[in-house]
Amino acid sequence: MNRLASSLARGVAHVTGSALGPYQTAVVRIGTGATWLLFLLREFPHRHELYGPDGPWSRELAGQLVAGNGSFTALLWLDGRAWFETVYAVAVLSAALLVLGWRTRTSSVLFMVGVLSLQNRSVFVGDGGDNVLHLMSVYLVFTRCGRVWSLDARREGRARAARAGGARVRDRTGPVLWSVLGLVLIAAAVAGRLDGDPFVPALLGGAWLAQALWWLAGRRAQGGWTRQTRTLLDVVANIAHNGALLVIMAEACLIYATAGWYKVQGARWQDGTAVYYPLHLDHFSPWPGLAGLLSASGTLVMLLTYGTVIAQVAFPFTLFNRRVKNVLLAVMITEHAGIAVVLGLPFFSLAMITADAVFLPTPFLRRLGGRAARVCGRPGRGGLGRAARARGRLAPGGGGPAPVPGQRGREDERRPHVGFGA
Repeated sequence: MNRLASSLARGVAHVTGSALGPYQTAVVRIGTGATWLLFLLREFPHRHELYGPDGPWSRELAGQLVAGNGSFTALLWLDGRAWFETVYAVAVLSAALLVLGWRTRTSSVLFMVGVLSLQNRSVFVGDGGDNVLHLMSVYLVFTRCGRVWSLDARREGRARAARAGGARVRDRTGPVLWSVLGLVLIAAAVAGRLDGDPFVPALLGGAWLAQALWWLAGRRAQGGWTRQTRTLLDVVANIAHNGALLVIMAEACLIYATAGWYKVQGARWQDGTAVYYPLHLDHFSPWPGLAGLLSASGTLVMLLTYGTVIAQVAFPFTLFNRRVKNVLLAVMITEHAGIAVVLGLPFFSLAMITADAVFLPTPFLRRLGGRAARVCGRPGRGGLGRAARARGRLAPGGGGPAPVPGQRGREDERRPHVGFGA
């Protein structure tokens, strides 16, 4: 009984004391933002037909649908091309900022607003990859996805080094962003634009208030209630992050499980021809020669068909064995890469590969980040700043303060800085 209580206590301390999977959430952040950004840039010449006033799905029809299901879209707040161009530009800018990891707490909220606004404006545009982006845009708001491989991590490393040298670090950009976006949110609420489903307005309001608390708690490095508030906010942020990370993993497993078991029930998947027919559709054959080469072998088509079903059904169960999971994960990523090339669905494949990336092992991601840093001519930076590491206060992997044998150190130096973009 005592052993069970001790294990439970260690588990609770682990979940509340740190944001797990910093590299995995960074990959999800970069992949989700890059997928949406590339899609918006590719469809930029056709944006008015897809989501704007020139589309077949008119503003009136979109308004009726939104009123019926209570979904959120900022595109219906105002009429006219100027407002549409503004929302589209915000969507593109927020996606780029999310990839770079600049003020990730703010950019993730703006990213979610951009994704929901465009997708809910024209619900019949897109494929299964858009559904994944839709969900990921909401989940990322709850994660601390800028801890590594981001401009936030670099800025935090420099701030740590400056504070260690006795300098006083003040954040001026964060309060400005909070004030401007707060005025926009208040104006939208007063104008009645946030009526309908209360989830998104509550999430926007909660994120805005949370930013204020982060800033107030981070203004002073020491002192009574400020340190206690910082500790409490850090615990709440870790719980929200770890919960969102768990939901992302469960979502990926649910996608593969439902897809696999539905395929088992399909006649075309049972007789091994489900892969054959899409290869002969003009809409899904950007490379007819390659599609013809694959479909020419009945054995290969059958292996691809049954292999897809087996991999999707088995994937959730392989999580109990790390080696089998890693092998099957490589198979799934390769399969999606093949779908992107052979069937001409690059954004669907990118979205699914991003969802798969949450299961990538941390050592592999650390090695990948190290190689990318060497290619960029910045060996060993890890995204948290060279000056802080030179002082021996940060771990080489960029995940937080390095432990000093026999010395615990001050609590406010061990804990990640609480502030905008943390």
